[in-house]
Amino acid sequence: MKAWLFAGQGSQRAGMGEALFDRFPEYEAVADRVLGESVRALCLDDPDGRLHRTRWTQPALYVVNALACAQALAEGRAPDVLAGHSLGEYNALLAAGCFGFETGLRIVRRRGELMGEADGGAMLAVLGLAPDAVRALLDRAGATDVDLANLNTATQVVVSGPAGSMNAVRAAVRATPGARCVPLATSGAFHSRHMRPAQERFAAFLDTIEFRPPRIPVIANVTGRPYPADGAAELLARQISAPVRWHETLRELVRRGVDEVREFGPRPMLLPMWQSVLAAPDTEREPGAVPGREREPDALARGERGPRPGSAPVRVARDTPAAPEPELVRDPAAARLGSAEFRQDHGVRYAYLAGSMFRGVSSVELVARLGRAGLRGYFGAGGLDLGTVEQALTALARTPGLDGRYGVNLLHDLTRPGAEDALTALLLRHDVRHVEAAAFTTVTPALVRFRFTGAHRAADGTPVAVRTLIAKCSRPEVAAHFMAPPAEDLLRRLLAEGALTPAEAEAARGLPVAQDICVEGDSAGHTDGGVSLALVPTAAALAEEMTARHDYPRRLRVGACGGLGTPEAVAAAFVLGADFVVTGSVNQCSPQAGTSDAVKDLLAALDVQDTAYAPAGDLFELGSRVQVVRKGTLFAARANKLYQLYRSHTGLDDLDEATLAWLEHDCLRAPLAQAWSRTCAHYRDTGRPHEIERAEREPRHRMALLFKSYFARTHRAAQDGDPAERANYQVHCGPAAGAFNRCVAGTALEPWRERHVERIAELLMTGAARILAERLAAYTRP
Repeated sequence: MKAWLFAGQGSQRAGMGEALFDRFPEYEAVADRVLGESVRALCLDDPDGRLHRTRWTQPALYVVNALACAQALAEGRAPDVLAGHSLGEYNALLAAGCFGFETGLRIVRRRGELMGEADGGAMLAVLGLAPDAVRALLDRAGATDVDLANLNTATQVVVSGPAGSMNAVRAAVRATPGARCVPLATSGAFHSRHMRPAQERFAAFLDTIEFRPPRIPVIANVTGRPYPADGAAELLARQISAPVRWHETLRELVRRGVDEVREFGPRPMLLPMWQSVLAAPDTEREPGAVPGREREPDALARGERGPRPGSAPVRVARDTPAAPEPELVRDPAAARLGSAEFRQDHGVRYAYLAGSMFRGVSSVELVARLGRAGLRGYFGAGGLDLGTVEQALTALARTPGLDGRYGVNLLHDLTRPGAEDALTALLLRHDVRHVEAAAFTTVTPALVRFRFTGAHRAADGTPVAVRTLIAKCSRPEVAAHFMAPPAEDLLRRLLAEGALTPAEAEAARGLPVAQDICVEGDSAGHTDGGVSLALVPTAAALAEEMTARHDYPRRLRVGACGGLGTPEAVAAAFVLGADFVVTGSVNQCSPQAGTSDAVKDLLAALDVQDTAYAPAGDLFELGSRVQVVRKGTLFAARANKLYQLYRSHTGLDDLDEATLAWLEHDCLRAPLAQAWSRTCAHYRDTGRPHEIERAEREPRHRMALLFKSYFARTHRAAQDGDPAERANYQVHCGPAAGAFNRCVAGTALEPWRERHVERIAELLMTGAARILAERLAAYTRP
């Protein structure tokens, strides 16, 4: 399998492209017209030393790389995958057909102009230290305004920041054994937070460009994963201020089975990095990757510009799985735990489900892998736009071996009326059969429509629903709503709208809204901090009562979730009367989870006490809480302080100067005016201009919207693994993660890369069965 790599700024030299200009005069003519002068003279003669000035370096390099690529394409077959380092990414996208030569040159010219205007910054290559060691060094040096800019290899990192801060960084590097540093000839702090003003101006320019889907996979600098079919503008804008994840890019090529690499650039810079990745002892070729076989992209690129929480990564399942096909270990004792009827209705071999996690953290890859192992997970549709969810549904439908064993999360959102109706329509259009409903405090028309579309009476008159609904609840009064048949006024409304047929509505009158209620104890994400020891028996008793009251043909079932991180906890849930269990936090630290490696490293180091409560961004004004990681991040402390400020002040004008400075520097990462402008753009882009209008009238609402942008950004930063925002990572997690870490310490599952989701399920379920058998034997022993 072949990859082409394109070098970026720093590889330029006078005389570059000398053998290419005569072969492609049409390219040269276009470049001369766009640049307003001779590109040949610029590259060959370097008049006035302009070749080393950013505004000229970038278009010159782009042209030379493009000519070399055109020659290679004329001589042979296109590669299987493409990548480019920083500026070189534009040549990779050109080779993939995302835009034409002239359009790409106009983009690069504007990029070079904007980046060339940056001054007062500096960049320094640090050699001999891993990224985490460089971060620690920056902390020791007090260089809080310096970011990791290029993650080139495991021991080659470029840092970027104000020129005045680099003296302290250089001194710290020189005082570190085995480390050395090399200043880079740049005028700006490229790929750092200090480039965000240029990023915003560049983003506005990119909005005028039409991008085509890549014909060949291109690995993105920002994510280390392939570009999606759309969204190139967002990733290219973010690339200016985000770190170049070149090491992740090279590892991705290895995982895909690349065994041949060709570098394009005036001087060799990327091949040594490729060789270092191949030589690393921890580098493994992706199981199933076959050299020479073109593979489909396995992930949609992450990220957006500004505080736009509408789309997120979706890992796409492939015909060739990302890891060895899961083995179906059939433990007879584990298969007897819980309700046999539940296992039959849901088509799973254990009374076990993997619950959804927000914004695609429960990824397509995670859900597909569980399905192939005879289990079920729920894709995390919460917080995603409909287009992203539809891509996920299409990928799941095309994944062989699932046999319908996948579900989707339906998350109630009070702030976006109509969103759940639109998502429900999409799920029905794709004939999704299984939904996990979360954060609902009552039954809504959308839930009733989903549950009873296709419902009918069997030949013997028994009402039958063809779709399952797992209702997550933490309060008995809410559970009672789901255990009852749908309210008559809801059925009449859906009938009048044509959303249900008379036959479907008639069948619905004899069935519960949800056959399965999952009692949610203290858990990740939104939580009431409930105690499973009290909630599960209470809900089980209520289920028996409601089954009898409504004379259902089948009994209501109760599941347990929250805190299930060990076999002992799972065993306890079944002893309490649970018919099934639903896991959450433990699956976030798996290779299949749709979040960053940085987050997984963080999760794998947690103990049971390393979580805390913080305000929920979506329900900020109501004081709803989520449980998040506390260790290694300041998110919980900062989020709680924002909520205290909201509760105790009437608007931003009430805040003192020190608080405003903290808000701009630590939370918003921008002046108030700039942050508010981005917030307004987000609400306009998502079709909610009324929120801006209200904010103009109500200072306190404006404060809330601005504060909520922090929550959107911190969640995105964690999923992206943005090293500059590490202190602000928002990671939803309960104590189950720490309990699981203790459980697997010293075993084959201690490294998170070995924690495939079906192996987590096997450990918990077979361990629970063994524990219950041992306890029973001990109790019955004479």
